[in-house]
Amino acid sequence: MAFFSSSPAPAAPASEGAEVPRHVAIVMDGNGRWARKRFMPRVFGHKAGMETVMSVIADCQRRGIGFLTLYAFSSENWKRPEEEVSGLMNLVLVGVSKYLMRLAEQGVRIKVMGERSAVSPKVREAWNEAERVTANNTGLTLTVAFNYGGRWDVVQACRQAMSDGLAPEQITEEALSARMASSHAPDPDLFIRTGGEIRISNFLLWQIAYSEFHFTDCLWPDFDAAEMDKALTAFARRDRRFGGVKTEASGPAA
Repeated sequence: MAFFSSSPAPAAPASEGAEVPRHVAIVMDGNGRWARKRFMPRVFGHKAGMETVMSVIADCQRRGIGFLTLYAFSSENWKRPEEEVSGLMNLVLVGVSKYLMRLAEQGVRIKVMGERSAVSPKVREAWNEAERVTANNTGLTLTVAFNYGGRWDVVQACRQAMSDGLAPEQITEEALSARMASSHAPDPDLFIRTGGEIRISNFLLWQIAYSEFHFTDCLWPDFDAAEMDKALTAFARRDRRFGGVKTEASGPAA
């Protein structure tokens, strides 16, 4: 891609060498199948998934994970049945109403990233309220990706760079990273996808260049502390060299 620079690769994340990742990103897949297995409409799976979100937030806080990014609604999810899309939009309003103050009191900072123009004013207002109420919190940063796509993110960053008047030679990896929707967070150390699918689905394409991946068959509403343990145990075993090699003092080079 022409807008990539030949500048050196970015520095390794702060969590390099640590057992607990600094930033975990999750594709929350399997809500609909969870509901179907119980002969319920798909929206009931999304409701159950919201309870799992709250449990995972608390679990990440206990473990000292600083950033959690959740893929709640992709830019491709508009293709789903109208009833399901409407139900998801309503869950945003319910979730903010039900959980915002609890999260605020726990010190969680909420950020929402994605194309906002396509959603209703009520949903945008709910997002704005969540961000405003938690703006000064210094605990876990929870980023909700809603109507988000990785390709959209790269395009909007390029457009913003052009709008800011950057010359071609000024459009570097650092310049684009600073304009990504997730610029408030470090790149994810660990990328988790539930539900048995083994693909990225247009999520954080720029940011996961050096993320470790963990795929599980567990459906999102069933994802619990034990499943997180499995993901973190696998992460702790990974040899993260970020394109380099180990020194003799730290072990044999690959």
